[in-house]
Amino acid sequence: MFTKILIANRGEIACRVIKTARRMGIATVAVYSDADARAPFVRQADEAVHIGPPPASESYLLADRIIAACKQTGAEAVHPGYGFLSERASFVEALEAEGIAFIGPPASAIAAMGDKIESKKLAKAAGVNTVPGSEDAIDTTEEAVKVSNAIGYPVMMKASAGGGGKGMRLAWNDTDVEEGFEATKREGLNSFGDDRVFIEKFIEDPRHIEIQVLGDKHGTVLYLNERECSIQRRHQKVVEEAPSPFVTPEMRRKMGEQAVALSKAVGYHSAGTVELIVSGADPTGESFYFLEMNTRLQVEHPVTEAITGIDLVEYMIRVAAGEKLPMSQDDIGIDGWAIENRIYAEDPYRGFLPSTGRLVRYSTPVEPWAGDLRGVAQENGGGVRFDSGVQEGGEVSIFYDPMIAKLVTWGTTREEAADLQIAALDAVELEGLGHNVDFLSALMQHPRFRAGELTTGFIAEEYPEGFEGAATSEERTRVIAAIAAGIEFTHQARQRQISGQLDGPQPVSPAWIVRVDGQDHTVTLGEGHAIVDGHTVEVTCDWAPGQRTATATQPDGPTLGLTVTRQRPNWQINTHGRTYTARVLPARLAGHAGHMIEKQPPDTSKMLLCPMPGLLVKLHVGEGDKVEAGQPLATVEAMKMENILRAEKAGTVASINTAEGETLMVDAVILELE
Repeated sequence: MFTKILIANRGEIACRVIKTARRMGIATVAVYSDADARAPFVRQADEAVHIGPPPASESYLLADRIIAACKQTGAEAVHPGYGFLSERASFVEALEAEGIAFIGPPASAIAAMGDKIESKKLAKAAGVNTVPGSEDAIDTTEEAVKVSNAIGYPVMMKASAGGGGKGMRLAWNDTDVEEGFEATKREGLNSFGDDRVFIEKFIEDPRHIEIQVLGDKHGTVLYLNERECSIQRRHQKVVEEAPSPFVTPEMRRKMGEQAVALSKAVGYHSAGTVELIVSGADPTGESFYFLEMNTRLQVEHPVTEAITGIDLVEYMIRVAAGEKLPMSQDDIGIDGWAIENRIYAEDPYRGFLPSTGRLVRYSTPVEPWAGDLRGVAQENGGGVRFDSGVQEGGEVSIFYDPMIAKLVTWGTTREEAADLQIAALDAVELEGLGHNVDFLSALMQHPRFRAGELTTGFIAEEYPEGFEGAATSEERTRVIAAIAAGIEFTHQARQRQISGQLDGPQPVSPAWIVRVDGQDHTVTLGEGHAIVDGHTVEVTCDWAPGQRTATATQPDGPTLGLTVTRQRPNWQINTHGRTYTARVLPARLAGHAGHMIEKQPPDTSKMLLCPMPGLLVKLHVGEGDKVEAGQPLATVEAMKMENILRAEKAGTVASINTAEGETLMVDAVILELE
């Protein structure tokens, strides 16, 4: 067994590998860029080596610096995590040439599966179901249009070396192909150094289901059940769960056996994932097709660990050291249900735009890396696991993936795991940048998610006009009105305890008018209850002045975890995926509120504002050009993804305020219309 390993990665996955290595008695070495000098993974490792400036191309993607760090520290093996060098065959070969072990599959398997065009041919040869599509790379837009028409729309354009949702575009017609083909090539070249693109049929009502495989160097390859990863946005997974609510035991067996056959065909060992696209419209479960094989540890691996009890990182290390797997296929079971939500630095209220900045406040439901594979056991059953690589005061940088953390819950049933997600998300406190916590909570509560009716189009179908907060009800709004009135009552009662007031503290009225999201409610507070618009609401809240979090309990309703902030003259109460804005006034003064002048926001309708920090890749128009609504005006790259900014209305370009190649901040004026 190794005595010291180096982790060629950063963030939460580096912390994850350190946790298992420490339990196994193996020393760890972290490598870090300037941007990560104070990151948690650097402190947690036994040693740390600086490898360069923030851009990954100048630090984490430089194999020679990783190898030099191994030699400097005496590390015998390298765990690559995911992303960066994890699926680069040349890196594995370079390590082998220096006598350093790679904790992952052989270079030949990475090369075979890393090329989507060649891997599809290999999958066919191994007897794996494959999606109809182009056999080889496509060079020009004209050829792409021709191939797309031959396959039949809709089609998916994919960068051959792509992954992680990058280098993929859906096309419903010729125009989509003409607009998106060159952008797909650029994303492939910028992210993976390979601009080859292929096209395949897009499966309608698709579900994204993947099989986890684990093999050793002695010929054993096992499948560790499936994960459902259908809830995605821009082909980036948002929610993962294991097992899948769609997969039957017979489907699981067929998918698993094909995944094992493909793995054996390429001489695979270590952990890997065979991704499948499955037609949700086919109840027989026969319509599943090979998508790609990820020759590394997946971001969503914790849900598999939770239901199997198998530490995938541990067995990756053991396999790399030459050990045999101690289990057989018959030993692999399914215990309970696990769900993972990815907490991203992106703002769902602004079209999921990337958000960077400092974590001014960062509080989590349980300590990162606490408990076992299922996390910290809860009093009401189940477990909560919080995989994170950031800390309060730290910064989410423009240089890397915007994921802040992964929240994993395990329960005996799917409903229990989802309920634990909602409660845990209520307990997450994030301030300083945009985040998707509300959105994740809304997904967990959505009736369609609860029913297991998932497709990769779930988010686009259920939130076509964007996200405005989790669905609420009249009953929930009355509860919020009662809570807001109680908070204001407590706040005023505390203020009136200040010494030196004439005639002593004055009593606080129990009668209030509470405006929640623009609607007025009459509230009269009582002991342990309130009368809201004539309805009795039984609720108690433990909020006290100075607190940011609180809990509201109801005898016949769910317990609500609250985040309470004062945004004068309002209270903002966040719970269960929605932020409620409440203005609370004593009933005797509420009638005068209509005389207050509302501040009007400035008119920016004639400006094209940069919605995120990013690089202006291309300007599609010039001064004096006439534009129509929906026409592309500029392309901005953020987090290695290209975003096309379009005109909201027709007009003429009056001025261009920026130039291609400039780095822009949020709300920078790119151009103005007249």
